[in-house]
Amino acid sequence: MTSKDGFSWTKADGLRPGIPCIGAIQPSSNIKSTDTEFDVIVVGAGYAGLTAARDTSVAGLKVLLLEARDRIGGRSWSSNIDGYPYEMGGTWVYWGQATIWREIARYGMQDELESSYDFSRGINRFLLASAEGTQSFTHDEENALMKTCLSKFFNVDGKDGRDALPMPHSAHLTPSDRRFDNMSVADRLVEIQHNLTPNERLCVEGFVLLCSGATLATTSFYEMLHWWALSGHTYEGCINHLVRFKFRGGQSSFAVRFFEEALATGNLSYALSQPVASVEDGAHKITVTTRSGQAFIAKYMISAMPLNVLSNVAFNPPLKEGKATAAKIGHVNQTIKVHAEILDRDLRSFTGISYSHNGLIYGFGDGETPAGNTHVVAFGGQHKHFHPEDDINRTISEFQGFTPMHVERVVFHNWSRDEFAKGAWFFPAPGLLASHFEELRARQGNIFFASSDWASGWRSFIDGAIEEGTRAAANVRADMIGQSKN
Repeated sequence: MTSKDGFSWTKADGLRPGIPCIGAIQPSSNIKSTDTEFDVIVVGAGYAGLTAARDTSVAGLKVLLLEARDRIGGRSWSSNIDGYPYEMGGTWVYWGQATIWREIARYGMQDELESSYDFSRGINRFLLASAEGTQSFTHDEENALMKTCLSKFFNVDGKDGRDALPMPHSAHLTPSDRRFDNMSVADRLVEIQHNLTPNERLCVEGFVLLCSGATLATTSFYEMLHWWALSGHTYEGCINHLVRFKFRGGQSSFAVRFFEEALATGNLSYALSQPVASVEDGAHKITVTTRSGQAFIAKYMISAMPLNVLSNVAFNPPLKEGKATAAKIGHVNQTIKVHAEILDRDLRSFTGISYSHNGLIYGFGDGETPAGNTHVVAFGGQHKHFHPEDDINRTISEFQGFTPMHVERVVFHNWSRDEFAKGAWFFPAPGLLASHFEELRARQGNIFFASSDWASGWRSFIDGAIEEGTRAAANVRADMIGQSKN
C-alpha cells in the first residue's frame, strides 16, 4: 500500500507525494459499531501507542486505537520502494537499549538487523567540509577527532560526565540536572572555546546539530549530556546506540508486529485517518470525538500524541497548567532528513560533515539499493533550514556540499510541515525539562500520557516510546483494580 506521507523524486517521474509503505494498514478500520463502550481508547499509533494498545489488548481489555495518519509507526516509518526501505524517521536500534531489545527478542527479529556502515570498499574517507574547503581523513582519524572533541565537550566533572549524570534513567531531575538543562550548548561551547581546535569545533557542532535538529543556542546541554550518559559516556557508545544498526526490512516491518499481535487477540478495534478533535473527561467515562464527528466512549484514554501536537486537541477539562505550558512551548527539533540514491558506488563508505555553510550538515553511506547504487542519508535542521519539496534542485545541491555525487532518486518526509508531528524526534530547548518534565509524565483524571518525548530513559527514541507505552498500559490495568500509583 502507499501512504499519503512523504515525497519521492526521480528524473523520470519528478517530485511525487506519497510513498509505498507496509505500515499503511488496510482496511483502514475494523470498527463494526460506534455504540461500543471501550475500556481504553489509545490515541496515536506510533510505538508508544502501539505498545499500549498491544499490552492492554493482550491483558483482555476492550481497546480502540485511533490514528490520524493512514499508516502506523508515527515518527518512525519506512518506505517500500522496489522492496527497499528508506527510513523516514527514527531508524536505529541497539541491544544496549533494554526496552526495545525485549521487543526485538519477543518477535524473533534479532537476526534481522544490519549495519548502516560498510567500510569494506570505496573511498573509505571522512570528509570534513567547511566554507574554507574540504579535508579528507581516514575513519580511524575521524574516530580519534570525534572522541577528543566530545570528551572535551562533555567533561564537566573531570570524568567525561560520569559523575555529573550517573543515572540517566531516573524519572526525576536532580538539582545538577536542572542546572545543566538551563544551559544551552552555545553556553557550554563558550566555556571550552579555547580548548577546541577549529576541526574539533566543526565536529562537535555538527554532531550536536545532528542530534538536536535545532541551533546551538536552542539546544539544551543537559539533553545532550543525557544522550551521552545513556550511551555509556563514550563516542563509540554513541555510534552503536544512535546510528549503527537498523532493520533490514525497515522500521515498519517491526511496527506491524505490535499491531498484528494486538489484532490477533480479538480485543482491538482501530481506525486510521481519524484525527482527534476533542476529549471530554467525565467523572466515569471519556468521550473522544474525531474531526469527522464520530464520538467514542471509554473508561480511560491513553494519549500517545507528541508534545508539539497536544495543543491541536481540545481537552475538557483543559490540560493542567504545566502540561499546557509545555505543549505551547513545544520542543525545538526541526530535522531535515533526506535520502538519495546515487550512482557513485565508491561513496558507500563515506561519512561527512558539511558545516556551517551547508543546509545538510551530516551525511553518510547508508546502504546499497536493489539497482546496486549507493544509498546516502543526510541531515539538516534549524541551522539554514529549508523544505526539501520546495526546490528539489536545491535539495540535490545540498548533497553536493559533502562531495560531488550523481543523484538518481530523492526520498524524504518533511516533519516540519507534518501537522501530526510539527517536528522530528523530541529535543528540548534550555529549561523545558527543568520546568515541566514531571508534569508531562503525570496522568490527568482518566487520561494517561505516553510519549517518547517524556520517557525517563531513551527520550526521543523508539526505546523510550516503548517504555512509555508499557508504563501507560500498566497504569491503566492497575487503576482498573485499584492499584495505580500515577
